[in-house]
Amino acid sequence: MDWEDRLDEWEMELELTAQLEGSDWVTLEKAAAETGVSRAALRSWYRTDQIPSRLVDGPHGPQRLVPLAVIAERAEASPRLRRTAERRLSDEAQLELLRHRVDQLELRLAALERQAPQDIA
Repeated sequence: MDWEDRLDEWEMELELTAQLEGSDWVTLEKAAAETGVSRAALRSWYRTDQIPSRLVDGPHGPQRLVPLAVIAERAEASPRLRRTAERRLSDEAQLELLRHRVDQLELRLAALERQAPQDIA
């Protein structure tokens, strides 16, 4: 590879980086985390041209980017993915209620422990 080829390649990388900054293109991992869509489903979608994707150099080699808005829209339209997200939210809400209940019980226990020495005397 000569210097001119390397320079052209570097300029293309800079242009792509400039295009991606400020856009909603994200890694498969981030798209999966934010939308609830599995990485396997994302791979299937881009391999069958159901969603656009880009392959860019990442810190550990090539990585695939997908548009987050497109993934979120598609996930919201899917009844199965919507149920999964609702179930996850429901689980989180139940966990928060349980945490609140444990906090209340700890306060009541502390109050009872403060009263106990007075009752013995």
